[in-house]
Amino acid sequence: MTCQAPAPPSSTTARDGGRVLAAPPPLWRTGWQLPEVRWAAAALALFLTAWGLQLTGAPAWSWWSLYLACYLAGGWEPAVAGWQALREKTLDVDLLMIVAAVAAASIGQVFDGALLVVVFATSGALEAVVTQRTATAVSSLLDLAPEQATRLGPDGEPDTITAADLQVGDIVLVRPGERIAADGTVVDGVSDVDQSAMTGESVSIRRDVGDPVLSGTLNGTGALRVRVGRAAAQSVVARVVAQVEQASATKARRQLFIEHVEQRYSFGVVVATLAVFGVPLLFGADPQGALLRAVTFMIVASPCAVVLSTMPPLLAAIANAGRHGLLVTSATVMERLGRTQVVAFDKTGTLTVGAPQVRLVEPFPGATADQVLRWAAAVEAPSEHPLGRAIVGAATDLDVPSVSGFRAVPGVGVLGTADGHRVEVSRDDDAHVERIGTAVLVRVDGRPVGRITLKDALRADAPAAVARIDALTVAPVHLLTGDNAATAADVADRTHITHIHPRLLPSDKAAIVADLEKTGTPVLVVGDGVNDAPALATASVGVAMGRHGSDLALDTADAVLIRDDLHAIPAVIALSRRAHRVVVANLALAASFIVVLVAWDLVATLPLPLAVAGHEGSTVLVALNGLRLLRHSAWSRADRGGLR
Repeated sequence: MTCQAPAPPSSTTARDGGRVLAAPPPLWRTGWQLPEVRWAAAALALFLTAWGLQLTGAPAWSWWSLYLACYLAGGWEPAVAGWQALREKTLDVDLLMIVAAVAAASIGQVFDGALLVVVFATSGALEAVVTQRTATAVSSLLDLAPEQATRLGPDGEPDTITAADLQVGDIVLVRPGERIAADGTVVDGVSDVDQSAMTGESVSIRRDVGDPVLSGTLNGTGALRVRVGRAAAQSVVARVVAQVEQASATKARRQLFIEHVEQRYSFGVVVATLAVFGVPLLFGADPQGALLRAVTFMIVASPCAVVLSTMPPLLAAIANAGRHGLLVTSATVMERLGRTQVVAFDKTGTLTVGAPQVRLVEPFPGATADQVLRWAAAVEAPSEHPLGRAIVGAATDLDVPSVSGFRAVPGVGVLGTADGHRVEVSRDDDAHVERIGTAVLVRVDGRPVGRITLKDALRADAPAAVARIDALTVAPVHLLTGDNAATAADVADRTHITHIHPRLLPSDKAAIVADLEKTGTPVLVVGDGVNDAPALATASVGVAMGRHGSDLALDTADAVLIRDDLHAIPAVIALSRRAHRVVVANLALAASFIVVLVAWDLVATLPLPLAVAGHEGSTVLVALNGLRLLRHSAWSRADRGGLR
């Protein structure tokens, strides 16, 4: 058994109506695949057989041989790990346990030593199972992407290749019922795409020419041609999963402290064991009795349960959050999430959907609303700008003329000729007017004919998520945005945010976060764009919106919302705090066992089997306590909210 959480292995997948990305497979199925479990089972079988022979009066050589085989089956891995640690000049708890077992056998207590090996191996097997199950949800994301894709050549001929070999710009054919092999954009075809495994949306989404699609989503009844926008290895999910798989290699602050103490503590245990053995001998004690007491002391004083108190709960919380669409990149981040006391949101693409909609058409004298919208839609038709697409979408019921001589002027607008008239659509940046949303002016032959106001739609879950965050944190929620004060105030009013910071540049957002951090208040920032990256990096925890987040935001963030579900933010804060409580409870439990058992051994006579059961039992208990955070009910409880 090792007293450090190993890296999580790969896992199988399952789906539950799109709500949960993966569910842990049955414990017996995953457990038997692990070598630690098989060796522990072999050790237990040998131990029980030997014990049976001993009780029935069989020759001593028969049960002694089986006990020694039990030592080998259950103890060879800890012995090798302990020896390697000793060569690196560190004292591992594994080595202490093996030394204690061998010492017990040397004084004729082969049964007690074998019992120690069996329980020790069983604890290690349980820890391996717990660690494997924490990685199930994260690893399963990669399993959603197909291994092969159909790439179309320049002549349109299909060629089946490995999905990992796709390059940006390749055209991929996605047949009905197939999974999409890479992030990209539809260039031909119409179909309904099931995105439930990635976004949690319960219904299929219509995807037409120009619409984005995600790797791993399931195509419906139509055939699509998709231009690859991101190589398979660089897709949003692949990059995030690569980060999360490093979680078990990172250590929470408390875990690092405990492991640092473990080295000195283990050395102290060795010194104290020698004293427990040597001092009684100086006063004429029986050597065998003194050695038995010293072996017992070494077992009960070892800090294995203390070392295992921290990482399993944090890794379990990471896996549970991952199954519900929020991927946390390390145990350190999971620990920091629980200390959050103020949350700051970006506006566009975070609290709002990031898709503008036409809210108001104001015709000037001599024009009608339909005429204004018709002219604007004509010249915006070739544009790929979100504002242009929103205007075109609002004019679907009108007879929109075709345009010629189209030209886009970055930062200004678009212009062209429709029905023989020169039409121009440009931003209405009247500094003296604070408008809610974005306004554009429509000019025909140089004369303004009207104004169109577009407004970003609020996410349906934003008000409730903000309210729950307010209940969890000591400081109010902040809104950070580059929009004008009127637009910021409108969003803040609808989400009940009281602290508003409008007209911010990226550096301004980072400066506000830095000022909050200087007061000793841990800050969590949620954003999606390049302009949010400095603030995400400055905050104690940065959370990126995964579906439409920029590369820089995703690379800077400590956690990623794959489904863009804002409810997951207060839920993961509450789950992190519960993980902290589990860690504290584990430490208290482990320390209590050590104190009681050590005192018993020094003051009275602690039977070696009871010492083994007490020490290893505490290790099993803390592992099982951490495993509770893998259950769906743990997330449901956190998702319902909680107090500070």
